[in-house]
Amino acid sequence: MANKQNPVGDFGAMAEQTMEQARRAIDEYFSFLLKTVSSYPTGGTEFGEKVKNYAESNLAATHEFVKRVVQTKDVQDLARLQTEFMQDQFQKFGEQSQSLSEAFTKAATDAAKMPMKKS
Repeated sequence: MANKQNPVGDFGAMAEQTMEQARRAIDEYFSFLLKTVSSYPTGGTEFGEKVKNYAESNLAATHEFVKRVVQTKDVQDLARLQTEFMQDQFQKFGEQSQSLSEAFTKAATDAAKMPMKKS
């Protein structure tokens, strides 16, 4: 614990050790999530591949955001990071939604063109 000569120093070292453990836990968590999403089958469709790729991309962006949040020094920096992240995610959401809508429409159109099997 704190010694008589430098009581704050020991607490600072403990805090840094705790932060490093938290960083490792966050990295392990996102690594697990990414491996899980990456191993999920897509059904071999364009739509499935896009969903999987977007999920991986969004997880990577969120992981990077969390790593940057942990390094913030003040509330203004945190607010700036949050604003940038949300603006970027809203833009990506729009692009991904449009792309998925197009892929879904194409898949539905292709399915409608297929002849039906008689029982």
